[in-house]
Amino acid sequence: MHDITLANFEVDLINGSMKQPVLLDIWAPWCGPCKQLGPVLEKLELAYAGRFKLAKLNSDDQPEIAGQLSQAFGVRSIPFCVLFIGGQPVDGFVGALPEAQVRAFLDKHVPSTDELEAEAELGEAEALIAEGDAESALARLQQAVAIDPANDVARFDYVKLLLETGQLALAEQAFAPAASKAITDTRIDALGRWIAAHRAAATARDAATLGAAIATNKRDFEARFELAQGHFAAGRFTEAMDELLEIVMRDKAWNQEAPRKTYVAILTLMTKPALKPSANEPAKGALEVTGKSAAASGDPVVDQYRRKLSMALF
Repeated sequence: MHDITLANFEVDLINGSMKQPVLLDIWAPWCGPCKQLGPVLEKLELAYAGRFKLAKLNSDDQPEIAGQLSQAFGVRSIPFCVLFIGGQPVDGFVGALPEAQVRAFLDKHVPSTDELEAEAELGEAEALIAEGDAESALARLQQAVAIDPANDVARFDYVKLLLETGQLALAEQAFAPAASKAITDTRIDALGRWIAAHRAAATARDAATLGAAIATNKRDFEARFELAQGHFAAGRFTEAMDELLEIVMRDKAWNQEAPRKTYVAILTLMTKPALKPSANEPAKGALEVTGKSAAASGDPVVDQYRRKLSMALF
């Protein structure tokens, strides 16, 4: 539990909530209901064992922060609790609620024990991938998916690493439970298209034959797409996009826009997820007192190929 002031608001509350949910209890020494709620919140912080962090703000000592939050939520009384997740106030409640109702409020937002355990496994896997230990990383990712099957980030990394290590059959099995999400999730769609490229490459004509067909007829889109799929399956992403772009420039609608969609899928696979701010970096918040946000840098190769596609389409 931390006491929040203007001095530590950004580091302990805003940036702290990037790592775990933070429940801010706005109270005052003269408030009777505040004295009833305080012990309940402290008990729950212990009971939830790291699933959220409790912070307290004395509204008499910190009227600027209390006033801004009260105005944002349209609340004029205390105790008033605001839950921060990802640097933003996401929900709140007013009054000295019974423990059961506070639990119900928390359970709508804070991660479960399984979710936390899966996130820990995912973090370990990311470190192992950075060290080049793919085998150990796969074991961690498999465990993360087993613990929390709904964790699409862990599943994405698991399937991606399986494909990168040539384990297509296992990748297909791990991908299947998430396949239906491809319609709305671009990362899942990208995995599906990469798996499809691996399948196509298994029966594709050799590169020399495809190259000869393309040299004879620049508009042999079947051969060019087949060649692109082979590059894609082998992880030669830029070579694949170069071939796909040739099709897009000549016929944007060919094969129900499969070349464009595959090109976008490759860009998605190449794009690294945005890094979470560290405790010393400013995070983007909804309140003016949170300060400025830092801009993330892009991959120059990804940016270059995005521009190429944009020019071809427009």
